[in-house]
Amino acid sequence: MNSGKNSRLLSRNVLVLSAVSLFTDIASEMLYPVMPIYLKSIGFSIILIGILEGLAEGITGLSKGYFGTRSDAIGRRLPFVQLGYALSAVSKPMMVAFIYPIWVFLARTLDRLGKGIRTGARDALLSDEASVETKARVFGFHRAMDTFGAVLGPLLALLYLNWYPEDYRNLFLIAFAPGLIAFGFTFFIRENNQRVAQKVSKPRLADFLKYWKQSPSLYRKLVVGLLFFALFNSSDVFLLLKIKEIGGSDTWLIGAYIFYNLIYALAAYPMGVLADKVGIKKVFCGGIMTFGMAYSLMAVASTQLHFFIVFFLYGLFAAATEGLAKAWISNLAERDRTATAIGTFTAFQSIFSMMASAVAGIIWYAIGPNVVFGMSAVAALATFIYLLRIRFTQPA
Repeated sequence: MNSGKNSRLLSRNVLVLSAVSLFTDIASEMLYPVMPIYLKSIGFSIILIGILEGLAEGITGLSKGYFGTRSDAIGRRLPFVQLGYALSAVSKPMMVAFIYPIWVFLARTLDRLGKGIRTGARDALLSDEASVETKARVFGFHRAMDTFGAVLGPLLALLYLNWYPEDYRNLFLIAFAPGLIAFGFTFFIRENNQRVAQKVSKPRLADFLKYWKQSPSLYRKLVVGLLFFALFNSSDVFLLLKIKEIGGSDTWLIGAYIFYNLIYALAAYPMGVLADKVGIKKVFCGGIMTFGMAYSLMAVASTQLHFFIVFFLYGLFAAATEGLAKAWISNLAERDRTATAIGTFTAFQSIFSMMASAVAGIIWYAIGPNVVFGMSAVAALATFIYLLRIRFTQPA
């Protein structure tokens, strides 16, 4: 069980890592809502978009497990954080250098590889900055700042596209600037070099599978439930495509996405505070049910009001689950294996997300989008029931 010594909520590293995530998300989220539109404009079909998103997540998901294990093995965090953010920054202009599918795939994978390299190490740094009693709000604050970047990014994209309609290529080039700023902030992180490296052999790509067998039973029970949910939680791109399919404009689409991120950003820290008071499990399960309501409505949504209700609920879901999942996992893991524990979960999660997005694309094409959203809503209910039935003897 993790028992970080630092109970100060907003330490230097928490603030710096939050700033890094803020600017990284400005860069990424400038592009995310227009990504499916851009891909369709250069000839990508719905199925190919689903496969692209799924494969990128799956391939880089494997890297999350490897690099989390690697970070614990050498007892270092900062090199992985810096390399990961650097790769994500340079991937932005690469996306529009050529329009060949294989090139777009490589650029997209490089972006996600950067995320895979940094995720476990960054979250371990955050975990080290908190105690068990304050961990949910530390992760909640980080997610809030991360998501404010996700509000500012689409706003900047909306302003740019208002002046230069459909000029997606230059938008990708502009996104390089905040990505570079984020990378610069990583040099202000202070790493605790007293961490003891793990006495293990040189990590291999599949070493996270070995950790899975050795991990605490409560950790495995939790991750099983989260992975089942991930299997039905396809890329957010499909939510945006549904708006576009019924004739929504770029402004409407980006506006709905900004609204979602604003709700997420405003609710993330309060959700963390609430989770520290009443327990992560209660808040997380509430978030899962909120997801089920959002996707149930998405299956029948046809008006602007419907979509804004969906994205309001979806923002609450994200605030109640995304940061808290890692806080929950780190509470169930050994302190010196935190990066491995989080990396293992995110690796499996990415693989399951790969399958979810690929299958969602096929079902969308063969049957229709409503079936995709309906299946996800049912899976959310099943996950809710499963998590409620698990008894956690450690903080949850």
